[in-house]
Amino acid sequence: MYDIGIIGGGTAGLTAAIYAQRAGKQTVILEAMSYGGQITATHKIENYPGIESISGGEFAEGLMSQAKKLGADMKSEKVMKVREERDHKVIETEGNLYECKAVILATGVTHRRLGVQRETQLIGAGVSYCATCDGAFFRGRNVAVIGGGNTALQDVSFLSNYCKKVYLVHRRKEFRGEQHLVELLKEKENVEFVLDATVKELIGEEYIEGVVLNRVGTDETMELQVDGVFVAIGHVPQNDVFEDIVKLDGSGFILAAEDCQTSCPGIFAAGDCRTKEVRQLTTAAADGAVAAIAGCNYLDRMDAR
Repeated sequence: MYDIGIIGGGTAGLTAAIYAQRAGKQTVILEAMSYGGQITATHKIENYPGIESISGGEFAEGLMSQAKKLGADMKSEKVMKVREERDHKVIETEGNLYECKAVILATGVTHRRLGVQRETQLIGAGVSYCATCDGAFFRGRNVAVIGGGNTALQDVSFLSNYCKKVYLVHRRKEFRGEQHLVELLKEKENVEFVLDATVKELIGEEYIEGVVLNRVGTDETMELQVDGVFVAIGHVPQNDVFEDIVKLDGSGFILAAEDCQTSCPGIFAAGDCRTKEVRQLTTAAADGAVAAIAGCNYLDRMDAR
């Protein structure tokens, strides 16, 4: 039996393993896709404290190496369910059962995609889902932000400090985000709203050179010459398999406070999969540490009974 089962091998999950192993607990990390999570697709990370510049792949490799050296078991398996037994939890994968005294859910999220051709191929070559991660690479250039919520509005505000021109493309006439943010953006000379428009096509072979927009409800199209496209149309959590054991909010995120404790004793949530305001590499790592420490404390209390 493992002390802690960690579901998800991204930054939060790997950090949790590192902290738990250093505390003398035996962990198993279960990851259905590739270890490292979405950060592996990032060409350069330049906003992680203490590391001036590193690729996402190198960053993830460092986490994995550290977790392995500390003794964490790593399994490439898809988790189907987590259930409670009398004094422990059971993680069910497609082919195995893992008994664990505690569980950390660190499944992350996927960025909601535009759904246009070649979007995936151009990630890191002009297509980005994180303005604060990649915005500085577009200093002095023209970019477009796609979306109408607070994240999109905040991304535009952030990028306007670096970029020559920022287009905010939204499919409606009105924004879902806070009105005071809209008013602040209207005052910026290098910000232009393009409303009632959706992305029809990405222009560029190796790198983004522009976007073709379609005016909603018409056959009219227009083209924007931009070097970057920042997609801010929401995140998609992957927590459906846990809804029978922990509480989720209306959007499918795991309800957990800053201590990472969920509604089920002994189950913790770390990283982007839980309810939170900020989803960054640093906050994922912080959650991993907090969840691991909370999990270790939980186990120590159980052992003291």
